Amino acid sequence: MPRILSGKRIVVGVTGGIAAYKVVELVRRLVRMGAVVDVVMTRAATDFVGPLTFQALTRRPVQVTTIGVWEGEQAGHVTVGASADLMVIAPATADVLAKLAHGLADDAVTLTALACPSPLLVAPAMDHHMFRHPATQENLAVLRARGVVIVGPGFGPLASGLVGEGRMVEPDELLGAIRTVLGQRGTLAGRRVVVTAGPTREPLDPVRFLSNHSSGKMGYALAEVARDRGAQTTLVTGPTCLAVPYGVSTVAVETAAEMLDAVAEATRSADVLVMCAAVADFRPRTVAPEKLKKRDGPLLLELEPTVDILATVHRRGLLKVGFAAETERFVEHAREKLTRKGLDLLVLNDARRTMGADSAQVTLLRPGRPPERLPELPKEEVAELIWDAVEALVKERLST
Repeated sequence: MPRILSGKRIVVGVTGGIAAYKVVELVRRLVRMGAVVDVVMTRAATDFVGPLTFQALTRRPVQVTTIGVWEGEQAGHVTVGASADLMVIAPATADVLAKLAHGLADDAVTLTALACPSPLLVAPAMDHHMFRHPATQENLAVLRARGVVIVGPGFGPLASGLVGEGRMVEPDELLGAIRTVLGQRGTLAGRRVVVTAGPTREPLDPVRFLSNHSSGKMGYALAEVARDRGAQTTLVTGPTCLAVPYGVSTVAVETAAEMLDAVAEATRSADVLVMCAAVADFRPRTVAPEKLKKRDGPLLLELEPTVDILATVHRRGLLKVGFAAETERFVEHAREKLTRKGLDLLVLNDARRTMGADSAQVTLLRPGRPPERLPELPKEEVAELIWDAVEALVKERLST
């Protein structure tokens, strides 16, 4: 699980929109990731989702009224808002946006928001015409000027039957936004990092290509953790089925040559390059202009090496992290790659066990040090440990 949410106090304000059903999954995942979640609701929200649902998920009381019983040091809505690391309002209806913009506080959600000094994130959800109305747009502008983070809305089918702008974003995007806001002052704040992920594809003809089994999961996890720690993160990714991480600048590429160009550009001002992508080692020497036909007989391919991106990209001060997906003589091959490519850190894994999997067992290699074998862990947790190692190297470099 991502460390960024562990122990964090999150207030989730739920207002009266049909998208309230999505917030059930958001709250479930926040709790699963270690956050302490307090839910406050408007009375209208309870028409869509009952307070008992959120109470069962959070194991904490849910506030619906503005008047509650104060117990000891707990001062109702004031304590809930004041002790939060972040408040999220989802769905945020047009009515609630207007109240927030003008400082009104006549329900549990807006009252708690006024008492919360921590960052506020809102996810608008309403009919298309309501969202586009000048009053709503002005209210959103006011909130943005105050530093409120606005996430969405998206474009799609709405409860009214219309298709347009106004749909609340999905829980995945909200979680990414929450993690981004919480990590703004993290341990990598002010750093620029570049992460590569996924496979590359080397075309044979207009419809076929050479590639590999990489899913991109490890690289995407690395990019998300870097973002969680406050880094300005660029993800250069080959083709995957994964959603673009919130708050990460993403560059999509296909071939090894395209990835080289994107990495060279992105690392011009970067502090760290993490080369996690499974880049093709070879490509066809020629690409057929038309689809190759089976009836043409046996297909003989002449392959040529692709450019070694890690060995090619050099810049004074750039810390370079590589990956070695091996199938034999693991440490021997990894040490040779560490030296040949001038790396500061190399992450070794078994290609047959790791590619496409949700977990990984890796070994970390650094120049002049013995290998550090890590236990098999979910890739999100492996990403955290890799960034711990990178941060240690950054501190060592600054101290010398």
